[in-house]
Amino acid sequence: MRIIVHLSDIHFGRVDERLLAPLRATVEAVQPHVVVVSGDLTQRARSEQFKQARAWLDTLPQPQIVVPGNHDIPLYNVAARFLAPLTKYRRYITPNLAPEYVDEEIAVMGLNTARSLTIKDGRINREQVERLQERMAKVAANVTRVVVTHHPFDLPESFNEDDLVDRAPMAMEAFSKCGVDLLLAGHLHASHSGNSARRYKIAGYSALVVQAGTATSTRGRGETNSFNVLRIEGDEIQVERYGWKDETAAFEVATIEIFRRDGNTWQPLGTAPDMPEAITSDETVAPQTVSG
Repeated sequence: MRIIVHLSDIHFGRVDERLLAPLRATVEAVQPHVVVVSGDLTQRARSEQFKQARAWLDTLPQPQIVVPGNHDIPLYNVAARFLAPLTKYRRYITPNLAPEYVDEEIAVMGLNTARSLTIKDGRINREQVERLQERMAKVAANVTRVVVTHHPFDLPESFNEDDLVDRAPMAMEAFSKCGVDLLLAGHLHASHSGNSARRYKIAGYSALVVQAGTATSTRGRGETNSFNVLRIEGDEIQVERYGWKDETAAFEVATIEIFRRDGNTWQPLGTAPDMPEAITSDETVAPQTVSG
């Protein structure tokens, strides 16, 4: 079994400070093989915010796969936004915009979807996809393949399709050819798990798509602060959503969903015994377009 902790939308500059120590303790207790952070480490891409994010990441288990989000590109500094959009991210977080972790059971690869030309939207290009295919070609056939982006490839039903990463259909076709199993993203501040078959009609293929809420931001958009733990064992993935509880001042397991692979398709098996039905953002967040 391999365990991935999936955090997203940390947003230093708009962090609920009460959550940082309990979150770190919970992540440590899970004992993950890899920690994934799917973007928006800062609120406004300022040096001090990146320094705070870097210091906090250093307290978490290693290895880590971290990708930038749209908030990690300067918004108000126009020159920096267009001439050097990720300079501070590269300086304080990581110079690698396509990080990867590969072992005998999982291959986790990050892709940068943050762009200067948009305020909040994301984009993936053909060159990125081709490089990913080359990287995945070196991975053994029995390894579970995971792609990490900030912007999502699928959405809860209440969200506007404009929130999908641009050129998603092109990327999904490529993912089907190199056998990507699992897509991890953030951006929406809303939790969601499902497969890609409803949105992308690719014969004989559907990936598992898992969305993380915001782990620590004060901008919850109607959902409690949360993060995901994924337990991957062969053809089965268990997705645990941990939510913040004010009553106990701790992160606790809120839902557990189980998915199983059949060939190149991932299908839901339902919730774990004695757990509540999975609460998705469809039930907790009104229809909306994300404002960044």
